[in-house]
Amino acid sequence: MKTSAFLYPWDVVGDPDAPARIADLGVRQVTLAAAYHSTRALTPRHPRHRVVTAEHAAVLYPVDDARWAHHELRPYPAGAWAPGDTYGEAATALADAGLDVHSWVVLAHNSRLGAERPDTSVVNAYGDRYPWAPCIARPAVGAYLVELAAEASVRPGARGTELESCGWYGLAHLHAHDKIAGVGLGDAAQYLMSLCFCGVCREGYAGLGAPPEELAAAVRRALGPLWATGSAEAGWSSVEKLLGADLAAVTAEWRGSVARTLQERAVAAVRAAAGPDFQVLLHADPVSYHVGANAGVDPAHILGVADGVVLPCTGGTAQAMLSPFAGHGTEASVLAANFTVVTGMGGNPAALADDAARAKALGATELRLYHAGLASDADLKAVTKALSDLSDLSDLDE
Repeated sequence: MKTSAFLYPWDVVGDPDAPARIADLGVRQVTLAAAYHSTRALTPRHPRHRVVTAEHAAVLYPVDDARWAHHELRPYPAGAWAPGDTYGEAATALADAGLDVHSWVVLAHNSRLGAERPDTSVVNAYGDRYPWAPCIARPAVGAYLVELAAEASVRPGARGTELESCGWYGLAHLHAHDKIAGVGLGDAAQYLMSLCFCGVCREGYAGLGAPPEELAAAVRRALGPLWATGSAEAGWSSVEKLLGADLAAVTAEWRGSVARTLQERAVAAVRAAAGPDFQVLLHADPVSYHVGANAGVDPAHILGVADGVVLPCTGGTAQAMLSPFAGHGTEASVLAANFTVVTGMGGNPAALADDAARAKALGATELRLYHAGLASDADLKAVTKALSDLSDLSDLDE
């Protein structure tokens, strides 16, 4: 199975040993961040630093000012953590080591944008803004995300891209020092807390026959008892029980239409910039109402739009992630099973060979490893062994 490891440019730039170290893992490809959100990242082997702090969402290459001249919103350049064309420098070094490079582009996740332009953010039923979550229904936001997808994806030397958070963002996403776990909420309540009530979304609900004030009040009523007890309820039937089937259907219709439109426009923009042979994948979740970095999608729809999806499969979720895509797409559609291989982040690299074999049996065609730059030496050693074992099994199959 083709395997790609995620990397940040700062894992490579300034470390001349990094490209060969990644190639020696046994991967064929690197998925390299070109546009990324704020983060604090460990660099356990870098000769010059151990921690990189990316202070805000930024592009990791020089912005084309002419491209953005007529846009209301535009990307932020990185600061000292990734000056100049850090992406390009890292991509060249990795390609010189014989690795294919695909870009990794984070779209609807930008705390600085929300801080500087509060009008762009998701607004929940209580009136709270989520500055980390741009509302993708807003025309200026949609135009910005589509342009960002095209510019950040099609970097020199890139053979494809992976679009993260190409859809709705919501409450749960680990924002700064998160303190929101005091009341445990299942995915039904998470959905209700992630519904947007900005002016554009209010008009959208109204156009589908749901007065927005009544809908917001219904959301607050549904959530009211849960603040006292928490809720582990999950599944769309639980959303319908909490909100009522008719109102739930309105929210799903509005949000689904907006997300599908963004996904179609973003993929089309990338292909227009790069040409038909450029691979476009989306980080996705097959439950269409889920929000976050792995955007909820309709499996049948998305495999008719993009070349495939990257699915989070760590922790025994492979069947739930992969099975809904069975029977959709074509033989060429990519289903990439993404496994965390950083033990300190909940991964189990020692089980990677078994996990990969199980994912393949469920329909996975490729592997993704999160994250080669963050992993310890022991984790990388386990990855190397797992990929060697998988290669040996493939030789036996042939």
